[in-house]
Amino acid sequence: MNKQKLITLASKLMLAGITQEGDDFEKVAAELSEALSESAEEKKSTSIKKIETVGFLNFTKKEISKMPTRFRKEFLIKGCYVHCRKRRSGKHTVNYELRYRRDGYNICVSSNNINVVKEKFIAALENAVKMESMPKVPLTFHEFAMYYFETFRKRKVAASTYKGDMYRYNHDLKNYFGSIKIKDITPGQCQQLIDKLAARGLGKTVDEVFTLMNVIFKSAIAHGIIERNPLAIVFKEKHENVHGKALTKDEEKKLLEKTAGTAFQPIFAVALYTGLRPNELKTAVIDKEFIIAVNSKRKTRKVEYKRIPICSMLRPYLSGLEKLNVYMTLTYLREKFKSILPGHKLYDLRTTFNTRCQECGVADVARMRFMGHTLGALADAYTDLSDDFLLKEGRKLIW
Repeated sequence: MNKQKLITLASKLMLAGITQEGDDFEKVAAELSEALSESAEEKKSTSIKKIETVGFLNFTKKEISKMPTRFRKEFLIKGCYVHCRKRRSGKHTVNYELRYRRDGYNICVSSNNINVVKEKFIAALENAVKMESMPKVPLTFHEFAMYYFETFRKRKVAASTYKGDMYRYNHDLKNYFGSIKIKDITPGQCQQLIDKLAARGLGKTVDEVFTLMNVIFKSAIAHGIIERNPLAIVFKEKHENVHGKALTKDEEKKLLEKTAGTAFQPIFAVALYTGLRPNELKTAVIDKEFIIAVNSKRKTRKVEYKRIPICSMLRPYLSGLEKLNVYMTLTYLREKFKSILPGHKLYDLRTTFNTRCQECGVADVARMRFMGHTLGALADAYTDLSDDFLLKEGRKLIW
């Protein structure tokens, strides 16, 4: 019904009411009533936008031959049909929706073209088969954490870092969460663990545990197991890392004098005058004018070595030695070191060496090579320091 006609009739009705012409009023009112009824019927008919019919769709033998082998038997031998819903999506358009729900599969595709919807359905079957062949991702915390560590983290971090991660996980996370479903872990549970560790004054442990939980939960999000990270609202006090403290020259002298004549002295001397990390000492070997050791802070699987010149201050402690015999455990070395210098830790020898390099004017590029630090991706790719240069910089180490 034309809207203008309705407006015109309504105007006439108002005019007839004003002039009080009864016959005209009744006539116009009747016309308007009839027009409104027609308009309502039209609106009702146009409001039905979709007409649905439900049935089943059959596939031809040629179409079935394109399906994965797993489904050919279902459709060819058992004569399987697919649930089909047809909806009118326009005046002359019909939308086809195919659904297949059985044996654990839940496939749904749609299209306005019957041939296209069949192609999409066959493609969905192929994808379902591919998903079946993929390894199942665990949904519980401990099992998923082990899957994440072995599949991803082991490849991303250095072996020493991975070893530390596993120790921290087994000590503080494994038994706390156990095999609870990851989706059931709440922010409150995570906060309780962080608060428990913080109350014991274990600031560094709190940082390590929080980091491990964070990477595990982020991986779970990436795998579609959870949508949100439960750590998002967990509060953690910022922990101030206590950095190493260089030994004074008197403390250096005391350390070497107290270990004179023992197997500890050459080991402590190497750590002091090369800056090797404690865990790198067992890999150290004497190679003419250099101490060579494995760089333990490299994330790649390729083994990288550090070459640190034997400076004039170190050479006397290696006299008569063809190789270093670092047979003591790190725990034993730390205990011995602590008994002599209780205000320091073994790692402080590395801090001392780095400090002396700066004090003696060793070039930064050489110092970073001695310490086993990266120069940066571009610099590492285009920098190849010669032994002569390293030896020249090493001769500066006299204090």
